[in-house]
Amino acid sequence: MPSHAAPRHRTVRDVKPRAHWVLLVVLLPTLLAALLVQGYARHMFGTAADGSVKPSGEAGTVPSAVSDGGPIVDARGDQVRTLSPERRTVALTFDDGPDPRWTPEILDVLAEHGVHATFFVVGTQIADHPGLTRRILAEGHEIGMHTFTHTDLGQIGDWRRGFELRESQLILNGATGTTSSLLRPPYSSTPDAVDDVQWRALESVGGAGYVSVLSTLDSEDWRRPGVDAIVANSTPTSDAGEILLMHDAGGDRSQTVAALDELLPQLKASGVRVGSVGETSGLSAATGSASAVQEWQGRALLLAFNASTWVLRIFTVLLLAAGALAVGRSLLLVVAARRHRRRGTDRWGPVPSRAECPPVTVVVPAFNESAGIEAAVRSLVASDVPVEVIVVDDGSTDDTAALVESLALPGVRLIRQQNAGKPAALNTGIAAASHEIVVMVDGDTVFEPSTIRHLLIPFRDPEVGAVSGNAKVANRGGLLGRWQHIEYVVGFNLDRRLFDLAECMPTVPGAIGAFRRSALLAVGGVSDETLAEDTDLTMALLRSGWRVVYQEDARAWTEAPATLDALWRQRYRWCYGTLQAMWKHRGAYVQGGRAGRFGRRGLTYLTLFQVLLPLLAPVVDVFAIYGLIFLDPVNVIGLWLAFLALQLATSVYAFRLDGERLAPLWTLALQQVVYRQLMYLVVIQSVWTSVAGVRLRWQRMERYGSLRAPEEVEPAAAAPTRAPAHAGSTTPTGASVGTADDPR
Repeated sequence: MPSHAAPRHRTVRDVKPRAHWVLLVVLLPTLLAALLVQGYARHMFGTAADGSVKPSGEAGTVPSAVSDGGPIVDARGDQVRTLSPERRTVALTFDDGPDPRWTPEILDVLAEHGVHATFFVVGTQIADHPGLTRRILAEGHEIGMHTFTHTDLGQIGDWRRGFELRESQLILNGATGTTSSLLRPPYSSTPDAVDDVQWRALESVGGAGYVSVLSTLDSEDWRRPGVDAIVANSTPTSDAGEILLMHDAGGDRSQTVAALDELLPQLKASGVRVGSVGETSGLSAATGSASAVQEWQGRALLLAFNASTWVLRIFTVLLLAAGALAVGRSLLLVVAARRHRRRGTDRWGPVPSRAECPPVTVVVPAFNESAGIEAAVRSLVASDVPVEVIVVDDGSTDDTAALVESLALPGVRLIRQQNAGKPAALNTGIAAASHEIVVMVDGDTVFEPSTIRHLLIPFRDPEVGAVSGNAKVANRGGLLGRWQHIEYVVGFNLDRRLFDLAECMPTVPGAIGAFRRSALLAVGGVSDETLAEDTDLTMALLRSGWRVVYQEDARAWTEAPATLDALWRQRYRWCYGTLQAMWKHRGAYVQGGRAGRFGRRGLTYLTLFQVLLPLLAPVVDVFAIYGLIFLDPVNVIGLWLAFLALQLATSVYAFRLDGERLAPLWTLALQQVVYRQLMYLVVIQSVWTSVAGVRLRWQRMERYGSLRAPEEVEPAAAAPTRAPAHAGSTTPTGASVGTADDPR
């Protein structure tokens, strides 16, 4: 689909649509930040039980006041102080919550027995269940911190330790409006088990303003040893004050709930008082009200955390949708291609001989096509069927017209007109055509000698109004050329096989397409209402009841963009024009017959796989990065390789169908990393432009003159022509030169 500059196609406004890139620059870091928050909170989480304490290491720097002291360690000042619960008291503590299943049941048991406890809560759990955290406080219990992600404070750096403490406190501030200076380091144990590494962490915690609460009794409920064992482990063996470690989260805590219901009456009957850390030790001012600044900062963090949770959920759904669409499309294309192949190209009958072929008019719209017009015209004249070639020079500013004149090829007519755009040039050629079958060819395209003969075969069916040929990339050098070659073979041509089978072909490409002239005139010729005039025309023919088919043996060789900038401009115009055409012909959804089939099949396919799937593609890339950082990279890479293998298998099959060598497929993996991102950015740009109501100018692709006409084939006899439709003079070369102020 080459481009012609035309004054009539201008932007509605002069401001270029750049706002969405600003939005993307802002939105993308925001999404990445949200995923980083979720990745850190969900996948940096310490999952081992608190009771599974690692063996102590060296303890040479641990003060004796700590190793020989009480389980409440206050290292906030210059001198370390420790404290123990009063004699014959048990400080009841729960770690790792709040949990929506087990914390309420534990609270109910505590309320039934009139006992308060200290809940050491995890920041991410508070964020997930702020209402449950407020309930803990409302029922008179005490809250302490258990870090943000239940990480081992002794095994992390200072920056992360500070982050863990700060964020967990802010989450508590925002969820409850309170503060807490109590903290139990995850994986801590009794005071005499503190080693040098743990002591450095306790010092750091004290410097941040926290009192560390260790334990003296471990219920070992994390092992789920049974109710009796938990009760036995939780029962004091002396009159010394104890701090009992239990859990209200981290797995099935049904044994904990049942054991607690048995333990509390037994302790009360034996004269042991049970309460929170503050109640049993006399520690005061451990909790308080958060300042207005702390509370608002906490609420902002809580809002950001919850928003990131929803972002992750939405991205997960979108990822599943993208995966399902990608896999479904590959399977659908392969199945359809197999059926299309079995049906064969001979369904229209044998290939006609030259004598059986009717004469054909070939229209070549040309605007500044001097680099490739000679090869294009020579290849058309070399066709093995009678052809009339009409080159419509659309106000070229180079020597395109002069070059066509100088070729002196029989059967070639040149019509000059003022620059009016490609649709107008095509309509000029259609009006001047001498024959019923009109082939439209871009000025950067070369035909094989048998191409037109293969295009003619389907017209034996009177219901066929147009035939799409097989466009192939000629300049395949370099990565960009190979990637476009793969795209043409795997994407475009497999799609056309499916569309042919489903009778919903949305596009006969400008590079190679044949039409009944009567059908073209019936739909009003080529419209200039969209930038994808070939797609618009094809959809109009389908809605008029004509059948549009694909002829794989009719091959044309075209120049693909050789730079990323040229590729971007070409695909941007294609995509935007296709969106315009889809919107223009949306009424096909409710039509009957062939038009309705096109609407419900073709437009739905385009919406799902050429609009929605590319829009979802960034989700896949973002999640790949997310998975490599926070998930098991082996699984992520394995999944990516599985998708690559699926695409490779599909590509191999498509290349075999087209008779292509498989060598370019070595670049497929690189295509997924670079080329695919460019294509989905094109779709994002196009969708935004459509929504913003901006109309694009025609953007002409640079020509490179890399094509060559077949030289070994003698030209067929020129097709007889009728009198030119436009006044003009006959040059000595035999080409007709004329003007067309109103080509329609």
